[in-house]
Amino acid sequence: MQPRDIVQLVCQAIVDKKGSNIVTLDVREVCSITDYFIIAEGSVNRHVVALAQQIDKALSEHGIGPIHVEGKETGDWIVLDYFDVIVHLFTPELRPYYALEEMWNEGTLVDVPVHYERIPSKH
Repeated sequence: MQPRDIVQLVCQAIVDKKGSNIVTLDVREVCSITDYFIIAEGSVNRHVVALAQQIDKALSEHGIGPIHVEGKETGDWIVLDYFDVIVHLFTPELRPYYALEEMWNEGTLVDVPVHYERIPSKH
């Protein structure tokens, strides 16, 4: 599976579990440790942990597991390292403190199409 396919699966998993503020950066030209950063938020620590679990489930269905996971104990910042794709999941309070988007602002924003669940109207 190509890194861009992993990016797609991760972003869809985040959306499916109601994660928010997803930013995907192509950092191949400015970073030697990975190709893509995905940065997103959960509403509270438990939600961040649930997002990490959803991502792990989605990728494990394709035989992909992380090479390293950090932060699941506290849930305020979880890093999932899939080598070519590194996922950073934050609580809303902690994300601005680390400001990864600013740190990696030389990366290129990537538009990742995702499908949102349509909620039926009550009419």
